[in-house]
Amino acid sequence: MPKRIVLVTALLSSAATYALTTFPTQLKLENSRVKVTEVTYPPGVARERDTRKTDQVIVFLDDCRYERKDSATGEMTIRERKAGDVIWHNKGEDAPQLTNVGTSPYRTLVIEIK
Repeated sequence: MPKRIVLVTALLSSAATYALTTFPTQLKLENSRVKVTEVTYPPGVARERDTRKTDQVIVFLDDCRYERKDSATGEMTIRERKAGDVIWHNKGEDAPQLTNVGTSPYRTLVIEIK
């Protein structure tokens, strides 16, 4: 019985953590070739690691400072981007854990190539 309680508690905690780390998004455009989403990153909240499902262009709409946790080594680095900066990511690429270490939210446009 105690093992079952621990398991249920762990599952509920994971679900609550996932719900808290889902970032506000706004679909801007979607058609057969592209999907454009605005994502807001609140301060102090980690975006969990994932694998990119499409080729992506990321456009930073605000100046920002975030911590990047390397998925392979666990090394933490600080990255700074300026509003208007643009980066590219390939489909299948690792999307590491990121945490906004600034004092205000920042926004990006995620342009997914279908």
